[in-house]
Amino acid sequence: MRWQARRENFRDILEGDTCVHPGSVFDPMSARIAEDIGFEVGMFAGSVASMAVLGAPDLIVLTLTEFAAQAYRINRAGELPLLCDADHGYGNALNVARTVEELENAGVAALTIEDTELPAPFGANGKARLISIDEGAGKMRAAIAARRDSALVIAGRTSAMSIAGLDDTVLRIQAFEAAGVDAVFLTGVTSRAELDRLSNSIAIPLFLANAKGELADKEYLALRRVRIVLQGHMPIMAAMKAAHDTLKALRDGTSPDKLEGVPDGDFIKRITRGGDYQAMLDKYLSAPED
Repeated sequence: MRWQARRENFRDILEGDTCVHPGSVFDPMSARIAEDIGFEVGMFAGSVASMAVLGAPDLIVLTLTEFAAQAYRINRAGELPLLCDADHGYGNALNVARTVEELENAGVAALTIEDTELPAPFGANGKARLISIDEGAGKMRAAIAARRDSALVIAGRTSAMSIAGLDDTVLRIQAFEAAGVDAVFLTGVTSRAELDRLSNSIAIPLFLANAKGELADKEYLALRRVRIVLQGHMPIMAAMKAAHDTLKALRDGTSPDKLEGVPDGDFIKRITRGGDYQAMLDKYLSAPED
């Protein structure tokens, strides 16, 4: 199976004793760059997908089909193991099962399913809500049952720390662990005391949305079984700003040869795998010598 090696590489990280930062990617080019630089894992977030595919904010207007198609484009561009934020699984437990099927076929190495009530319901007034622990655990069981490749990592994600507090978060991640997930993804953790209690309450690996202040110590995190820590999604933001500035400069009359920040031909050739394509041109399209 084409995707097997990258899934096994991701599981090696889960079973190891170090903490890594994934490279936030949004398309084939950004994934190749992250792989060339040396990131062990790529991260494709729901918010990033919404911007990259629709040019829309993170309001759950992207469809599963659109998300899976972009994940596939990213995966086919290289060999970087890809962790996907599959939001709430695009519906109830049945939709979660379909989400796992589509993302597994798209080649992802790992995916997260969260317990937030999405899209935002009428009357929420901008305040996030959680589904019940029982419904969340049911989603996790459906995700596990839908998986065909046992190497695919499925993580339960919760925002309970910033919505319902520490005690509720402990109950949720214990329920997710009992449902059979491979890891839990936590948002809203802000202190070592919180992380210590959460880590001690389960035995499976942890992912964190960020690690600021006293949590910004990868050795400490690794000892608490934290294997993945996000660093935000700055690459797509930077790409948007670079495109804006370049287009504005051209519109304002700057000569193309005077633009700043434009990579040279060697960079473009390396990222687009120009050498590989040239080898195929030489092998299959070159006229025979006399």
